[in-house]
Amino acid sequence: MKELTDQEIVRREKMNEFKERGINPFGQRYEVTATSKELIDKYNNLTKEELEQLNVEAQLAGRIMTKRVKGKAGFMHIQDKEGQIQIYVKIDNIGEDMYYIFQKNDLGDIVGIKGKIMKTHTGELSIEAKEYTHLTKSLRPLPEKYHGLQDVEERFRRRYVDLIMNEDARKIAFMRPKIIRSIQQYLDNLGYTEVETPILGTIRGGATARPFITHHNTLNIDMYLRIATELHLKRLIVGGMDAVYEIGRLFRNEGMDRNHNPEFTTIEVYKAFSDLEGMMELTENIIKYTMNNVLGKLSLEYKGHSLDFNKPFRRAKMTDLILEETGINFEDNISLEEAIKLANNHGIEVEAHFGYGHIIEAFFEKYCEDKIIEPTFIYSYPIEISPLAKKNEKDPRFTERFELFIVGSEYANAFTELNDPIDQRERFEAQVKEQNLGNDEANDMDEDYVEALEYGLPPTGGMGMGIDRLVMLLTGSDTIREVILFPHMKEKN
Repeated sequence: MKELTDQEIVRREKMNEFKERGINPFGQRYEVTATSKELIDKYNNLTKEELEQLNVEAQLAGRIMTKRVKGKAGFMHIQDKEGQIQIYVKIDNIGEDMYYIFQKNDLGDIVGIKGKIMKTHTGELSIEAKEYTHLTKSLRPLPEKYHGLQDVEERFRRRYVDLIMNEDARKIAFMRPKIIRSIQQYLDNLGYTEVETPILGTIRGGATARPFITHHNTLNIDMYLRIATELHLKRLIVGGMDAVYEIGRLFRNEGMDRNHNPEFTTIEVYKAFSDLEGMMELTENIIKYTMNNVLGKLSLEYKGHSLDFNKPFRRAKMTDLILEETGINFEDNISLEEAIKLANNHGIEVEAHFGYGHIIEAFFEKYCEDKIIEPTFIYSYPIEISPLAKKNEKDPRFTERFELFIVGSEYANAFTELNDPIDQRERFEAQVKEQNLGNDEANDMDEDYVEALEYGLPPTGGMGMGIDRLVMLLTGSDTIREVILFPHMKEKN
């Protein structure tokens, strides 16, 4: 245990003094009847005289954030989940014993206040304390008010302190569940059923990603934390559930950066008798409904760009964008050898498992992705990188798949689902070959899923969207760590 600072020693001495006076430093249940925001919203427009006439009492609890004491009276601000409110404390109202406790309380301590709503001479809505209750002693001092936690890494490591000191962090923490509720509300109103599927499995499937591996002792087998919910959800469509969605955690054993955390949240949605076009419409409507519900508008500023979601989202073919940027038309009859030569000439590293489609994707990532600003559906993805999407009937090198990009980042991925079990088996076999060539993100062969398809999957549209990235967009956050309450961090040295 590290050595205590002078302030920490003083706070522990006060804790012991409270015990000697018969006051539990770590409190008891306290009945809260109002929040700071409720009181400010309801009474802030009334005058000092109107409040005196009303004579309204309230009882609330919060953390002491500021405090000044002068003789037999003092002021402090306490902070609850919704904000701060001023408290006026007077020895004549709460008695000598509790006034002594008020004087001894430190910033960061949690107290309960019962009193009358009033306005000071300066016009600030306040509560004149009639009863003062100590609830919790804070044994560590809060960071200095105007600087908070200056080290960004420390903000995320000690999120509890960040939430106390940083109003923006609190806003994001409360906005995230509102965003998720809005998505659920929209889909529930359309008749979708929310479901839960396993997190542990024996197959890597549903996405191209490197999994986390764990071991089940009783069964004595290695298992994977899921990288996607897709294959289980499509089994439910086979079973006749018709329209389902799941909001849940996925786990990918990959790098960490501003847009990636190894543990993250997505929604996946599947609708029988729909297709790619239906998923474009659904994705656009979910985002617009959620924005309206949470922000009350369909425009926002993000990373220096003004974005207008009122208009229909742009649609563009992946190969068309590459043609615009490089002059290469990958829809021409270009051989794999020619494609490799083009990649080498354009500074693209060709890995051992690369086919024609991987090279197209590499061109798109290098030359196009970061230039997409307005919400844009990029569609017609190569078959090699889309093992679960239906082939394009006109050109089987490509699939009925789209990804939604906004300001250079991917937000959603959707297909007309591949429901031909013979084609699906061949795609899985191609993925296994890629694994053997060193692609540790390729899918496994999933015999049970192929068997499910043999019972008949109706024509289906499916879509997955990153919840964390959507929260980043709607809260104006630059990094995924801002929108995950406890992001993964490197070990401190």
